[in-house]
Amino acid sequence: MLPEQLMKEDAFSSLPLVAILRGITPEQIIPVASALIAEGYRLIEVPLNSPDALTSIRYLAKEFGHQAIVGAGTVTNMRQLNEVLETGARLIVTPNMNPDVIRCAAKNGCVTLPGVMTPTEAFTALEYGASGLKFFPADCVEPRYLKALRAVLPKHVACLPVGGINADATQMSEFRQAGANGFGLGSGLYKPGMELEQIITNARQYRDAWALSNN
Repeated sequence: MLPEQLMKEDAFSSLPLVAILRGITPEQIIPVASALIAEGYRLIEVPLNSPDALTSIRYLAKEFGHQAIVGAGTVTNMRQLNEVLETGARLIVTPNMNPDVIRCAAKNGCVTLPGVMTPTEAFTALEYGASGLKFFPADCVEPRYLKALRAVLPKHVACLPVGGINADATQMSEFRQAGANGFGLGSGLYKPGMELEQIITNARQYRDAWALSNN
């Protein structure tokens, strides 16, 4: 199954919210990921600037690779990508638009979400095989900016605003009306040191906000 189909038919059909676990440790990854998957999350990333991130991603891929699309965030260059691919990751998320990273990740069958902001970056990312587009940082632009880009982007392309997304149905609804297909969730969902009960509460609030944003 192609990455685009996988996103649309599997992860995206259930809950198109990417759980970004920045700062998580290998000791925490299994219980946190298990709780998120129990709440319906099927897209989980560990940013590479987390402590011993590659070990966490390896644990994720081994334990949950059959249930969810898991992998790495903040992948900015080929050295990092090659290290991540060795873990069994299937999700590659970047803050930037690096054609070599996109092309190689796509060639290896990964769901690839590069960070873009401009039309040039967006179309270049798609040309090199991006599965979808991460609009980052979302809190620096209004939904109408995404709406303007949506007018020229292929309709099938998944667009995910990331950065400053709250568990707020109104905020999500504004972005969805502008053409967003999902979101990346950062510190509003998880912060280092956060108790598991709080993470679960946050996950439910985001899930409920997503459901309400479609009304």
